Amino acid sequence: MKKEDIIELNKKQKEFYNTKKRNFVTEMWSKIRGGLLGKIRKSIGIQQEAYKLHQSWFGDLSQKRVLDLGCYSGNNLSLYLAQNSKEYIGLDLSDVAIEKLNQKLKDIPTANAIAADFLSDADFPDKDFDLIYAYGVLHHFQDVDMLINRLNQKLAPNGEIISYDPLETSLPIKIVRAAYRPFQSDKDWEWPFTKKTYYKFDKAFDITERRGVLGKSKWFFLLNFVPMNEEKRQAIGRRWHKEDWETSQTCDSSMFSCMHLTMKMQKR
Repeated sequence: MKKEDIIELNKKQKEFYNTKKRNFVTEMWSKIRGGLLGKIRKSIGIQQEAYKLHQSWFGDLSQKRVLDLGCYSGNNLSLYLAQNSKEYIGLDLSDVAIEKLNQKLKDIPTANAIAADFLSDADFPDKDFDLIYAYGVLHHFQDVDMLINRLNQKLAPNGEIISYDPLETSLPIKIVRAAYRPFQSDKDWEWPFTKKTYYKFDKAFDITERRGVLGKSKWFFLLNFVPMNEEKRQAIGRRWHKEDWETSQTCDSSMFSCMHLTMKMQKR
C-alpha cells in the first residue's frame, strides 16, 4: 500500500478507537484476550514483570526526549515516562483519548499529548527522540518496511525503541487467528508479528534484549482441569513462565512459541 492509502486507512482506525464499536466476534476475542489471558498474566506475575523490565530498560530518563507511540489515553507507564523524562510526547490517532491523557498531564510542564498520525509529515514532523515506547503498537502497521523507515527517521542517533506486541508464530495461535481474523472489526490494522516481521526488525536495528511471554505458560489455564491445590498450580505456572522468559532471550524457537514479544532495540 502507498503511504497515502495507509494514512486514509488510519482515519478509519481513528474512528474505531474513538467509538469503540466492535462486532460480536471482535468483542468475544477481546474478552478472551483480556479475560483468560489477562488472568494468566496477572496470576503468575507476567504482567508486572514486563512493566518492571521496561522501567529498567528506560534507564535514566532525565536527559531523554520520549515519544509514547500509540499511547491512547495513557498506558501503564505513560505517567512514569512523563514525570521522569526531559520531554514527553504522547501520540495517538484518537483525539478523544488524547484529550483524556492531556488532563492527566496538565501539571507536568515538560509533557504533552498529540492526536496525529505517526506516518504523516504534516501532522507529526517532530523527530530526534532518544526513546520511543511502543506498547502494543507496532503490530498495527501492515507495511513493516515503511514503519521501520519511519522509526529510524524519528529516532535520535543511538535512540532506542521498547516494544511489546503479539506474535503469530506458534501453530495453535495461527489456527485460532486464521479462524477469527476474517470476522474481526479491526482486521485492517491488526498484524501480529510473523517470523519474517521479527527478522526485518532484527536486520534494521540492534535488538539488545528481548523476552517472549505466554509460550509454555499459555497452557496454564488447562491446570484448572487437573486435580491439584492452588499453590501447586501457581508454582507450575510460574515455572513455565520463567522458562519462557529466560530461554526466549537467546533461543529463537522458544521465542516463536510465545504469544507476545517485548524487545529493546537500538538505532544503528
